[in-house]
Amino acid sequence: MSYIKVKNLSLDFSIYGYSSKSLKKTTVNLMTGGLLGEDEGKHVKVRALDNLNFNLFEGDRLALIGHNGSGKCTLLRVLAGTYWPTEGDILIKGSIASMLSITIGIDGEATGIENIRTRGLLMGLSKIQITRLIDDVTEFSELGNFIHMPMRTYSTGMTMRLAFGIATSIPADIVLMDEWLSVGDENFSKKAELRLKKILNHAKIFVLATHSSGLVESVCNKVFHMEHGKIININ
Repeated sequence: MSYIKVKNLSLDFSIYGYSSKSLKKTTVNLMTGGLLGEDEGKHVKVRALDNLNFNLFEGDRLALIGHNGSGKCTLLRVLAGTYWPTEGDILIKGSIASMLSITIGIDGEATGIENIRTRGLLMGLSKIQITRLIDDVTEFSELGNFIHMPMRTYSTGMTMRLAFGIATSIPADIVLMDEWLSVGDENFSKKAELRLKKILNHAKIFVLATHSSGLVESVCNKVFHMEHGKIININ
């Protein structure tokens, strides 16, 4: 059974080269972002996430809502393993597909095929699986002969097509997403949406950071309202 268990989780970012003496108060509650304070070395720190506690199990479709800087994307990055919490524990069981920054790791000097193969190796796929991955992403992205060209020759739309194809190529137990992905022109976007929904139907747990009330109502069965790094309301 897949799950996400978070207990007393907090995350601080220390800001070096900026003294807390510059602040009128030691701790300031900002309109956006986390809480400003100071660490043991008297450096300014930002508490991006503050004492979060929750559990997610199979069937959960969670929406993270709140103003920009409320901690939604930071929480997604902690769940993805990009950040490690300063305090507390996080236990995750199940494979994870992170769709937070799908173009990260793309090598502009490498061809589309080479980028697909590299991603397959990083995912620990076998040679046969990588061959299938290349075939799948090549067909989906509709890049034609450009798939054999260096990616620095791609337009932004072409790069997004390839990156999206790779990111959605392997089903996962847990899918993390920052806003709903939209790729390419109208016809291709419809194709991409069908592929994305297939991945989500397979996923046991889905976590989405969004500002869209329509998506919250149509896709999610749980909502965390975040503010200043805290969960202030659960629906």
